[in-house]
Amino acid sequence: MLLLCPAQLRAQLGTTPNIKHIVVGRCYNYITLVNPDLRYDCEDIWRQFEDAVVCQSSCNVTVEHYHQMFYAMPQTWPCNTFLFWSKTRTLMHSYTAAVRHFWTLEDTLVGYMFNDLIWCGQEGDSGFDFSSCPEWSACRNHPVYSLWRQASQNFAEMACGNVTVLLNGSIANAFNRKSMFGSVELDGLNPHRVDYVNIKVVTNLEGPFIESCNQGSIVDLIQILQSRGFRWTCTDNDQTLMILQCIQNPEQSACQTCASSLLHRRSLTFN
Repeated sequence: MLLLCPAQLRAQLGTTPNIKHIVVGRCYNYITLVNPDLRYDCEDIWRQFEDAVVCQSSCNVTVEHYHQMFYAMPQTWPCNTFLFWSKTRTLMHSYTAAVRHFWTLEDTLVGYMFNDLIWCGQEGDSGFDFSSCPEWSACRNHPVYSLWRQASQNFAEMACGNVTVLLNGSIANAFNRKSMFGSVELDGLNPHRVDYVNIKVVTNLEGPFIESCNQGSIVDLIQILQSRGFRWTCTDNDQTLMILQCIQNPEQSACQTCASSLLHRRSLTFN
């Protein structure tokens, strides 16, 4: 039983204005420019989405309500390209831009269409509620949470080969069982399809340095992987990730150390 205090029931902004134009437009952009090999009916996908949300109370949209929409947009990805993340969104985007063979949930059609949008319906009403929607934490069957839960489940179940997990070592509970990765995606990974789970723990350049492969919740994640029969690796402060952070903050002292180390390695290579 989920008990909610009044503070948790406070409303946030309503459904994103012009949501239909945004969602359908993103769909056409995706199948035309991002992945032109795909053939989807964007208008039908919108209708399935609308049917799942409207006429429902804002806390009564389950993952089952979205099943027809997901059936209308099946998608698969090649092995060795799956990247999962938690509390590392900004760096994740930089990483996937630099290492282009990685794909995240946001790169799938459903992720591309609904990223950063808000929506909810009104019970007994045939439209969206544009005045206010509850926060995700207000209820388990929140319409936004339910869609992302199903999308995350599908993405994890597709994963195969070597998968990568990007976690933030500058916060406590870098691996959080209540996060989408910890509560949905991790459980959706199949040890018979996944060869290795490669964990990359990255900290802010100047700290704090709270968790690592040998400390904190990352150890719990490794134990879960081992208990389920996964093979795994774990890396602290991956060099590519450090360089990407230094591009954003070149004045940090850690960047000078990193640059000196790279120059030293280069000199050894050419000597």
